[in-house]
Amino acid sequence: MKPQAVFPPEVQASAGSTTLEDATYRKVALRFIPLLMLCYVVAYLDRVNIGIAKLTMLTDLQFSEGAYGLGAGLFFIGYMLFEVPSNLIMHKVGARRWIARIMISWGLLSGVMAFVTAPWQFYVVRFLLGVAEAGFYPGVILYLTYWFPNRRRARVTAVFQAGIPVAGLLGSPLSGWILERFHQVGGHAGWQWVFLLEALPTFPLAIGVLWVLTDRVTHAKWLTEEERGMIARDIANDDHGREHLPLSGILRDLRIGKIILMTFPAMMALYTLGFYLPTLIKDAGAQSGLEIGCLSAIPYLVAIVAMVLVGRSSDRRRERRWHLAGIMLLGAFGLVASVFAGQHLVLAMIALSLAAAGIISFSPIMWTLPTAFLGGATAAACIGAINSLANLGGFVSPYLIGWIRDTYHSTAPAIFIIAGSLVISALLALSFDPKTVNR
Repeated sequence: MKPQAVFPPEVQASAGSTTLEDATYRKVALRFIPLLMLCYVVAYLDRVNIGIAKLTMLTDLQFSEGAYGLGAGLFFIGYMLFEVPSNLIMHKVGARRWIARIMISWGLLSGVMAFVTAPWQFYVVRFLLGVAEAGFYPGVILYLTYWFPNRRRARVTAVFQAGIPVAGLLGSPLSGWILERFHQVGGHAGWQWVFLLEALPTFPLAIGVLWVLTDRVTHAKWLTEEERGMIARDIANDDHGREHLPLSGILRDLRIGKIILMTFPAMMALYTLGFYLPTLIKDAGAQSGLEIGCLSAIPYLVAIVAMVLVGRSSDRRRERRWHLAGIMLLGAFGLVASVFAGQHLVLAMIALSLAAAGIISFSPIMWTLPTAFLGGATAAACIGAINSLANLGGFVSPYLIGWIRDTYHSTAPAIFIIAGSLVISALLALSFDPKTVNR
């Protein structure tokens, strides 16, 4: 009998598993997934640590809430413009060198954030950070299609994407501690040290990517010939019947359009948490930067468990639509409940934890939809197109919240708008043909 574990069998070894298939995919996952998840932890932290830095940065630089929201969101404009080209390049040159290049670029720019002094500098660096990071996330999603058939992909994608809640779980208390402990060390503000210190891990991890990743199954000398052959056959069988469309065909495909429309609200909600969770917790009554950072970790801890369990359930049942709809409705409920919790800190934390569990569990299942019916370079372009356009939700939500906070001195109207959009996202999930996506 297999032992119970939080991580799925592809990532955590099981003594009872003796088949070649299980053993081989476990070997592949143990080689790649922990490193890729750690890289995503650093990527997401470098992207959203501005949420903790904001607690003192805005006062020091005399930025308005609107300026902060615009700068936080401009990341996604650069991200959108360069994501599809980046994925197509990676498909040609290989993931190992391309992902390492991406990581070094974003590490440098994340550190530069410490030296901005004017709004225009803030806008430029955030835009360039988006350009630099474009391609990492969709590149990894594409890379997983080279190694895992669709029936196994939601679980390993969920473990990779656990980097988001892990970044919040570890990074929020760390950022809060740096914000207070390093204030005026060397004459620099605590928020400057947040950007500098949290950019440093990117560089050794980029070297690790060069050492550990293998571009294609045929290049994997660490697998036996039998193991390589089995994976190649699985991927070939998985690709059989997949469609191969020109880029113009992708943009006209109704299914892809629905996936983008469904994902856009989810990205709005995700980056509401990423950029404003510390502010929402402060509004609920928390005081110091360290306290806010530690409390910010709680919703992400809940999300780690939820993400893995939902991904495992979706794979076991070969069901995507109802899983997607359910977690989006949970996310909407949690956001609305956090508003009504007011300054009751415990209730607000419960509500925000439910919101995080639903919102963060969305992407691993969503990515099984386009790869269920598209393959090859078409899948590469499709993943980039979906991620780049849907991630514009990450531009809309911080700008919307910043403008509403400046205008109405409340976050509630923006939260209601974002929660309502999640309900629409849930309805779109149910509109897909189950014969197409439940594979």
